[in-house]
Amino acid sequence: MIQTHTTKPRTMLKTQRILVVEDEESLAIGVRDALEHAGFEVELAHDGPTALERLRATTYDLVVLDIMLPGMSGLDVLRLVREQQSETRFLILSALSDESDVLKGFDTGADDYLKKPFSPRELVARVTAQFRRREMDTALPSLLELPEGIRVDFARLEVRRGDELTTLTPREGQILEYLVQNRHRVVTRENLLLDVWNYRSANVETRTVDIHIVGLRRKIEPDPSEPRLIQTVRGKGYRWFN
Repeated sequence: MIQTHTTKPRTMLKTQRILVVEDEESLAIGVRDALEHAGFEVELAHDGPTALERLRATTYDLVVLDIMLPGMSGLDVLRLVREQQSETRFLILSALSDESDVLKGFDTGADDYLKKPFSPRELVARVTAQFRRREMDTALPSLLELPEGIRVDFARLEVRRGDELTTLTPREGQILEYLVQNRHRVVTRENLLLDVWNYRSANVETRTVDIHIVGLRRKIEPDPSEPRLIQTVRGKGYRWFN
């Protein structure tokens, strides 16, 4: 398990991606405009099947999800997504105010519930609060305690195995930070190229990600020939497991 020490944690900044699922077009546009004005990256979907398709193909940090949708209810979309992953946060929108409806949303896996009508300021405040909680959940400790007594010091970019000391390159440190902070999801090579290398586009032919992962594994894995911390998810990318 990751043990957190008292040193102030660091975080890597990136634009949060939000999917707004709302069939009322004017409301959807209003929600998008309010969130984009607050600095978020926003996409729209107007029915349940489209939303589910987007969520299976793309990683979003948060979904603003109406319950009453054409084709498939918002709760059905939420339930099907939660069967596959738990890291994306869901803010439910609904005109339904009965307590049983609210509880059904939370039981299905919603993180928050906002009753229509609502103000743009309240919406942005709720979304911001969800990301604040997520940052607390994924805050990066300054020191990682790994299996077999391996310790990673992020401030010094050092890995200690007993009496043996190894230095991480700045890029290796950035990759490890990113993997640990996103430990609840699969990190694709495209994610790393965009968020760690800061490429403008991930549509490039390069093996730099794989080469750096191999080098990082040599330094932090108990057995680099059989990696268990940085796991390869075939056809998708990598996942931190500790």
